[in-house]
Amino acid sequence: MRAVGYKHSLPIDDAQSLMDLEIEEPAPQGRDLLVEVKAVSVNPVDTKVRMRMSPKGGAPKILGYDASGVVVAAGADAKLFKPGDSVFYAGSISRSGTNSQLHLVDERIVGKKPTTLGFAAAAALPLTSIAAWETLFGRLEINRQKGKSMLILGAGGGVGSIAIQLARALSDLTVVATASRPETADWCRELGAHHVIDHSKPMAAQLETLGYRFIDYIFGVNGTGQHYDAIVEIISPQGKLGIIDDPGAIGIDKMKGKSASLHWESMFTRSTFQTSDIEEQHRLLNEVARLIDTGSIKTTLADNLGAINANNLKRAHTLIEGGHVRGKIVLEGF
Repeated sequence: MRAVGYKHSLPIDDAQSLMDLEIEEPAPQGRDLLVEVKAVSVNPVDTKVRMRMSPKGGAPKILGYDASGVVVAAGADAKLFKPGDSVFYAGSISRSGTNSQLHLVDERIVGKKPTTLGFAAAAALPLTSIAAWETLFGRLEINRQKGKSMLILGAGGGVGSIAIQLARALSDLTVVATASRPETADWCRELGAHHVIDHSKPMAAQLETLGYRFIDYIFGVNGTGQHYDAIVEIISPQGKLGIIDDPGAIGIDKMKGKSASLHWESMFTRSTFQTSDIEEQHRLLNEVARLIDTGSIKTTLADNLGAINANNLKRAHTLIEGGHVRGKIVLEGF
């Protein structure tokens, strides 16, 4: 079957950074599903793994952590899905990725594809929806509290795009997004942000003009380390900071005076460690699909680069590494 992978960690402009391959078809066992991949989306984690993890033993590594497709076979212990079901999911960082015609995935981290979306639009959602949902409602424990505020730092990308919508649909928070370019600022407003400020300029002053001295919840999607001192300044006493990016060395002691708390999120934790609540991701994605189908939220697909092949995936990696992505990049069909 066709797939796209790499054998050495190389800059994306190298001819062998990503290659079209022919690999053996996998077979499902246990609770695995064998999915015919119809569309994938590309995330920053794809580029990070490509540069940090060289395959060993000569076998190529297949990337890809988002997919939508159709179940073609199921393991003997599978109970949530059957052949013919349309699904969407984010896969596992510890297994072979979704950039292949057929892909194995644990059904407990798979959701039913929204019926109102095509495969490309659905593929834009899983990883970012899980990361945003787990941060907002798991780590930060946001609910319907009124009079509270949240700032989403670097809100124009995939996670920020869905986080804005989930916060608006499922909470009464005032949502402040940050974006440094006019097109991403407009994008955040279209998705429902109450206010948009520019994180390339002093944020405290901008917030004060909006009537906010402090922010109750801060979601560090991108640039958390770069803006950490500003975060410490604007976070509320007893506020909460959730982080999904790689901020480097940050001084968590700086938040002690405010008794503010820090919460890490990795959407791969449940699948990597096979936690007892791993099936929560199945239920979470089903709820995302319901919100899509009822019109409460919408896909974050911004660009469809065409077929799933090495050339188009290189284009996607280049865009992500350049740091100027709005929403999600999707590829569709082999």
